[in-house]
Amino acid sequence: MNAASAAVATALTFVWLGMVLAISFLEAPLKFRAPGVTTPIGLGIGRLVFRALNRVETVLALAVIAAVATGAPPLRVGVLTAVTALLLAAQLTLVRPRLNRRSDRVLAGETLPRSRAHLVYIVAESLKALALLALGISILTAR
Repeated sequence: MNAASAAVATALTFVWLGMVLAISFLEAPLKFRAPGVTTPIGLGIGRLVFRALNRVETVLALAVIAAVATGAPPLRVGVLTAVTALLLAAQLTLVRPRLNRRSDRVLAGETLPRSRAHLVYIVAESLKALALLALGISILTAR
């Protein structure tokens, strides 16, 4: 991979990974432990934060794809880029809409059991974080 494309792709990948780790695995679970944060307030905050995160992730994904595509990457970098982008796309098109519908119901006052869609999102987010880590390392070690 050429040096300029690799540098840009690496930086973007690790910024993206940092955002996912900070928001999905730190902010999201902790907000519900804060004093006075009710489930509706936590859901409202979560929706705003994840909407913003997903918009930034989309921009970062497109930028990583562009940097990788212009850098003559080895196959493993191309595959990991595609896997990461597909995981994000699946979250945004398949899982997030279900979670939004569910949170609409909770915010309207319904009491619902734990959500399987939430568990699917957590698994996808974990896989995406691992894919981002693998992608960043693969770009750094690409020759």
